[in-house]
Amino acid sequence: MLYLFLVTSLSLMTLYTHISKNIWKTWILMSLFFGVVIAIGWVFAQIYGNPGILYIAVLFSVLMNVTAYWFSDKIVLRLHHANEVDMKEEPELYRVLENLSIAGGLPMPKFYLINDPAPNAFATGRNPKHAVVVVTSGLLERLDRTELEGVLAHELSHIGNRDMLVSTVAVVLVGFISILSDMFMRSLWWGGMRSRDDRGRGGAILLIVGVVLAVLAPIIASLIRLAISRRREFLADASGALLTRYPDGLASALKKISAHSQPLATATNATAHLFFENPFGADKKEGEGQRISWFVRIFMTHPPIEERIKALEAMHQ
Repeated sequence: MLYLFLVTSLSLMTLYTHISKNIWKTWILMSLFFGVVIAIGWVFAQIYGNPGILYIAVLFSVLMNVTAYWFSDKIVLRLHHANEVDMKEEPELYRVLENLSIAGGLPMPKFYLINDPAPNAFATGRNPKHAVVVVTSGLLERLDRTELEGVLAHELSHIGNRDMLVSTVAVVLVGFISILSDMFMRSLWWGGMRSRDDRGRGGAILLIVGVVLAVLAPIIASLIRLAISRRREFLADASGALLTRYPDGLASALKKISAHSQPLATATNATAHLFFENPFGADKKEGEGQRISWFVRIFMTHPPIEERIKALEAMHQ
């Protein structure tokens, strides 16, 4: 009994520490984004010889930060054609979600449904009071009650751990950086920069820097987004298992979902990290003993299924 109390207390301390860190990560992420956009705007302004570009970049940076914080969840829901469902339509699911919310000390989130046979789920929203849990019709059809509880507890853990804000904001910010880079690369083909004589050697160096930024910025931003996603999945698995007190339910759900090869119809690289499991169905061969290289790992949206299941099974021992 004492051992269980100590383990639970230590787990709660770890979760509260993670919540605090995630709040800081959100502000750091937005601040870094603001700085990167200003840096890119300054370089592009020098290359094009137009200081107005820097002012436009700063304005867009502020607007996108505000948009990412207040409206990113709505953007993601619309992107995946998710529709809100009330208790009359899905009473059983609502009861499960309500019970888990009470057990986790969280407000009851809104519930949305994606009409798609691929089993998956995700959580979004800027805080627990404005949270949304989204599931696919395929998830409801394929999982039994204990497995469904495991998945919903996982998503509620993202809400309780303040993971979903970091992840959802990252979608908008990374996408905006990619748009900036694409606009610059396209402009190289259409002209609009200073003439070669005006640029001189310094201008040529700035042009090279601009091209490097345009190529590397989206890649680096995406890698950061993927790293954040992989780390938060392990914690949400552990938190969800503590919430249901039944790790086997979540492990069984992972096995069923990873075995489904059909990708989600609305799956995109920008939002793949939000989902419970890879929406492209790319992890289905991990259980065959194949070793995944470090290079492949850094581009994965989720930790390998095999590792997530092993971690859950270890909790049951």
